[in-house]
Amino acid sequence: MAQRIKAAAVDRFLVDQGHEHSEFEGGDWDPGVRIAQAGRRAVHVFWDGPDEAAQLEVITAELRTEGYQVVPTQQDRGGRRRLEVTRP
Repeated sequence: MAQRIKAAAVDRFLVDQGHEHSEFEGGDWDPGVRIAQAGRRAVHVFWDGPDEAAQLEVITAELRTEGYQVVPTQQDRGGRRRLEVTRP
């Protein structure tokens, strides 16, 4: 069973890797990562901005190097791509 994980820990790691948060300014989103808690044992990571697939691959590699388990998923009905992050 996966260990408990906090969105804040994943967020801190990604910021330490040089990723910036996406922000809504002037009616549009600035590129960056967005992290959301998805229960006690999972965190979702989104990329807001261009080259979504390529950026998620980079983030996947960084998280796996740190020991996280990462599964690419997509929201229901053709929604946003995201990464489901857990701690084995």
